[in-house]
Amino acid sequence: MIKTTVIALLGLVAATALAEDGKMPPASTKTDVTFATDIKPLFDASCVKCHSGEKPKAGLRLDSLENTLKGGKNGKDKILTAGDSANSPVVKMISHMGDQDGWMPPAHNKANIGPLTAEQIGLVRAWIDQGAK
Repeated sequence: MIKTTVIALLGLVAATALAEDGKMPPASTKTDVTFATDIKPLFDASCVKCHSGEKPKAGLRLDSLENTLKGGKNGKDKILTAGDSANSPVVKMISHMGDQDGWMPPAHNKANIGPLTAEQIGLVRAWIDQGAK
């Protein structure tokens, strides 16, 4: 219990630091980043608990490449622009930038999922910058 609390607090401190300085982590230097190999495992661990199934939050399913590219609310709310991670809403959300209501995962979520690390955010950025394939 104490270990979990300490880990959660460290994650919150890291996320708060990112949000306070207003900067998102840089894109990873890894090449050939793909959804299937690199991003799906990350989304499975941090996102699909809320963003999958018949009634996903915000109508956004992140359980497949097709659904992720489609965006939320039946495709009306795109979360990324392939080739442009810096201006993709999903990167701002996972970087905990802007309004806390848009942070993903939310700071106090029922699943107790902590924020993504700078390395994970960098990987998502690289995937988007490399064409989101």
